[in-house]
Amino acid sequence: MGLKDETAAAYSSAADHFDDPVLSFWDRFGRRTVERLDLRPGERVLDACCGTGASALPAAHAVGPAPGYVLGLDLAEPALARARDKAAAQGLSNVDFRVSDIEHTGLPSGTFDAVVCVFGIFFLPDMAAGMAELWRLIRPGGRLAVTVWGPRWIEPGSGFFWDAVGRERPDLVRAFAPWERITTPEALGELFEAGGTAPPELVAEAGTHPLPRPEDWWTVVLGTGLRATVDKLGPEPAGRVRQANLAWAMSQNLAEIEASVVLGVATRPVI
Repeated sequence: MGLKDETAAAYSSAADHFDDPVLSFWDRFGRRTVERLDLRPGERVLDACCGTGASALPAAHAVGPAPGYVLGLDLAEPALARARDKAAAQGLSNVDFRVSDIEHTGLPSGTFDAVVCVFGIFFLPDMAAGMAELWRLIRPGGRLAVTVWGPRWIEPGSGFFWDAVGRERPDLVRAFAPWERITTPEALGELFEAGGTAPPELVAEAGTHPLPRPEDWWTVVLGTGLRATVDKLGPEPAGRVRQANLAWAMSQNLAEIEASVVLGVATRPVI
């Protein structure tokens, strides 16, 4: 199974927890990325790897009704179904969600005033080609915003999770952890350059994410990319990993996990 297929399977499963309050970091950083774009009414926005709409829905509110428009693309249809339901509940008629490979969108060049990719670029086998495709879609004067996780994402939980997995299936330890491919401003800047974009403005934001209860750690596991590994373990080994994680989180009285991000925004020059 290729990286894209693994990603689609993982986030199709994880979609059932995306909107759990414990995973509010999806909305938090989706909104934060959109705010950096300073969107204006009437603009057209593409959200690549949109999930359940954490970036697309705030963007739709920001650009307003037609001609304002937002298109969200993702490989995980269950996540898109949730995004459509949320858009309907919020009374938004200016946003569409489609299953699509963001490396090969088939969309005309210069279609959008802004393109957003939050926690998605590292899932592409060829990240530079993906950046180039997203850049192609931006009109002169438009902006490309890409957000990735910083180092030590969801630690200390992640380290214990992988230790528990290793006791069951050593071959699965970090076998699917593409978010670790790019975690620093320097690496993200190099990726923008490799994609042929204008020089980006880069910001690293250190932070944490609270857990109301230690046992909420396992909900984080199920609602993030770690879900891919849980699904591959099979029921009985996954059950043992779950019990080990819950016992550890409660013994540590785990109250927060790390949630640092790196954000980059490039603006296409007006010639």
